[in-house]
Amino acid sequence: MVIPIDKTLFVKQELTFHNQSNDTLTSVILNDWNNAYSSKETPLAKRFSDEFVRSFHVAKEEERGSTKEIAIRDMYNQDFQWKRLHDQPDLIEVTLPQKLAPNEKINLILNYTLKLPSNRFTNYGYGENGKMYLKNAFLTPARYENGGFIKYSNNNLDDSANSISDYDVTVSVPESFEITTDLFSKKTIENHNAIYTLSGTNRIDFSLFVEQNTNFRSFKKSDLEVLTDLKTNNVDEVRKALLINQMMDFVKENIGAYPHGKVVVSQADYDRNPFYGLNQLPSFLSPFPDDFLFEIKFLKTYLNNYLKTSLRLDPRKDNWIYDGMQMFVMMRYIDEFHPQSKMMGSVSKFRILKSYNLTNLSFNEQYSYFYMLMARKNLDQPIGDPKNTFIKFNEQIAGKYRSGLSFKYLDHYLENEIVSKSLVEFYKINQQKQTSREDLEQILKANSPKNIDWFFNTIVNSREIVDYKFSSISKSQDSVSFTIKNRTNTTVPIPVYGLKGKQVVFKEWYENISTDSTFTVERKEADRIVLNYKNEVPEFNLRNNWKSMRPFFPNNRPFKFVFMKDLEDPYYNQILYVPTVTYNLYDGISPGIRFHNKTILDKPFNFDVNPVYSANTQSLIGSFSFAINQYNRKSEDFNNRYLISGNYFHYAPDATYLKINPTAIFRFREKDFRDNRKRGLLIRQVMVNRQESKYDLSFDENNQNYSVFNAKYSDNKTEITKHFNLSTDLQLSSKFGKSSIEFGYRKLFNDNRQINVRFFAGAFLYNTTDSDFFSFALDRPTDYLFDYNYYGRSETSGLFSQQLIIAEGGFKSRLINPYANQWMATTNASFNIWNWVEIYGDAGFMKNKNQGERFVYDSGVRLNLVTDYFELYFPVYSNNGWEIADNNYQEKVRFIVTLSPSVLINLFTRKWF
Repeated sequence: MVIPIDKTLFVKQELTFHNQSNDTLTSVILNDWNNAYSSKETPLAKRFSDEFVRSFHVAKEEERGSTKEIAIRDMYNQDFQWKRLHDQPDLIEVTLPQKLAPNEKINLILNYTLKLPSNRFTNYGYGENGKMYLKNAFLTPARYENGGFIKYSNNNLDDSANSISDYDVTVSVPESFEITTDLFSKKTIENHNAIYTLSGTNRIDFSLFVEQNTNFRSFKKSDLEVLTDLKTNNVDEVRKALLINQMMDFVKENIGAYPHGKVVVSQADYDRNPFYGLNQLPSFLSPFPDDFLFEIKFLKTYLNNYLKTSLRLDPRKDNWIYDGMQMFVMMRYIDEFHPQSKMMGSVSKFRILKSYNLTNLSFNEQYSYFYMLMARKNLDQPIGDPKNTFIKFNEQIAGKYRSGLSFKYLDHYLENEIVSKSLVEFYKINQQKQTSREDLEQILKANSPKNIDWFFNTIVNSREIVDYKFSSISKSQDSVSFTIKNRTNTTVPIPVYGLKGKQVVFKEWYENISTDSTFTVERKEADRIVLNYKNEVPEFNLRNNWKSMRPFFPNNRPFKFVFMKDLEDPYYNQILYVPTVTYNLYDGISPGIRFHNKTILDKPFNFDVNPVYSANTQSLIGSFSFAINQYNRKSEDFNNRYLISGNYFHYAPDATYLKINPTAIFRFREKDFRDNRKRGLLIRQVMVNRQESKYDLSFDENNQNYSVFNAKYSDNKTEITKHFNLSTDLQLSSKFGKSSIEFGYRKLFNDNRQINVRFFAGAFLYNTTDSDFFSFALDRPTDYLFDYNYYGRSETSGLFSQQLIIAEGGFKSRLINPYANQWMATTNASFNIWNWVEIYGDAGFMKNKNQGERFVYDSGVRLNLVTDYFELYFPVYSNNGWEIADNNYQEKVRFIVTLSPSVLINLFTRKWF
């Protein structure tokens, strides 16, 4: 019985468990994925925290779901013993009263109450007006294989490993509600309730929608019915029916006949896994026709549900097959029905954008760039790994696309529709038995005339990158000889094309190129040879793949200037130019132009030059950097960066500073890519030349020009529920030497209270200076290394002097004598009392030469609107006394405001990488 007003279902369930294994069982595992929403300590809650999803942790208790009042009995009303698994409260182990031998059956009578969660977490659960969407909500036997039950917790991945079951379900809802399901259904009315009788055989699971005034519409074709409520713009029902029929026929031809008779294609399912790209723009901005958008949305969701409900695979361990088949069929559909479609849709028709590689890419070419985005960051993962080990971008985008591209790669290599026919054959055996990747591998190898061990060993099960190039070439009138160099020692087939203009005059596949290999082919009037011309191979670098055979034609890529941003174009050296605006109090709002080569994909070498016009001083200022990136594929030291950078800006109304900064950065990561722990080592030499200023009171000839060696080590781990960071700092120069350590901890408790604690300690190793320019500071460091983004760094009064950067002492109140030239140790803490309103307190000791230790403290109220990005601090009491009693209290308020776009973007990207 469904009670929409209470978001509750009362369930009476009879479960007949048939032991079809060869093992004798003493217990049965039931999936209870609805209970994953019951607390903030479940695996699902922890995954939300890992991916910076705050909504679940701060949700009201009534918004969470649970499975309660569970009673499990036999047909004689005798209770079974049962328990939830340790650390897996969404799995139930039922102890059998006696051993269950192979091929024996046992009946379990279950009574329980389902309290559904809010659908704002995962799109499953209850929504507005009593609407409900149930999937993986009922108690279901887990899949049994290789001597045990598969014990997967709900990680919001749609990969429940349920046993194949026959369902007979009776659902009672108020008469005003309707049920939509992918089971066969009949409806009757009894006592103002609608009674639905549902049935389905050989099912892994089923979907159940309960709502008033349903938007689902039915489309039937022969023995298959599709129910969909996808939102569409300007696509009438007739056109929609024609497109759905076209897609149903195409999927049946390329995968096989669907065995269950009904498929639900819902907006909720699409929203869970949308097609990431420009088709997500509002309709008035979308560069794609409404028909095309509907096809993409419908086909992606239809294929996902089609495969998930009919393939009998382990959906977590063998997820790459689901993703690969889905994307492979989608790419084939685009090739057949929309071969001229571009990645940017109608934008590609604008003449002003014709020179952009981004607008010239075909629709299907975008998939390789999304995969390459992660490969170039050294964050790609083997597609054959379990789905729950992927970082979010790989799970939802890059890994999915790489799986489809891998099938397409194999299809190009084998030709003759071998891959397509093998997938159809594999789908067919799924209707007869439980399968695994080994079954697909056997079918592909049996149908292939060539050795394809490389496909599974390298493309599926490893993250080895592919990169071939020509090392030499010689030609005659009739033939061409060339040497192919394998730059990564990853041996997979690679095609070589001969081009005459844009016409392909020959194509050959080459195998087993483990080192340098030389080949000779008939020239056929080709004037250029190209490796991987049509990007069939998921290759790491396409920029070294071609050689010209024209006389006097330079093989180096010509330069191409591009406005704003573009995808990498392998045939040009791209220089991007972008208008910029910078701001500080002394230079004012300063326009400039930035020249760089940072396309959307990372490169081994980057330059960035940004000349800027200072509006206030009417002079030229700016910055530059030149960097080399080194990625280590098999090491925890996964990224080394060597760069030299410089800045030239005003630090006072009448004076500039020049900072030259040669740097080496070493970044380390855990073997588990999902681990949010990040470690890094920075080594640099900071050289600063400052002009003399009469406005900067800290200026003297001893701190005008200086050079500081700096080494920093950082170790931090950040999630929604907790944050930890540890950093050390060493600075050495001719005038001083100092070291410091900083420790930070933040914890969001289950009652939504949050505590922040920071500890800082620093001491001078030696110090021959007389001023406080290089001293530790309680509340506003002098920033002699010019690392902090002060908007008015030399200000001692006024709004810009109130800018707060949490560093060194971390105090918020301005105390008398805030500098320490010997040592300093402080603690900063805050605790929220209501939402983003917190109380804070700072305390510590500081020591100056020839003076005794001094105890310092302050306290106040913190408005933590967006942590580290927008915060306000209101001092209350400190060594100064009652600060709120000061007549000029407004001058004591401190603020943190971050305006840097690159820093702000991290708020949105951190959940993906």
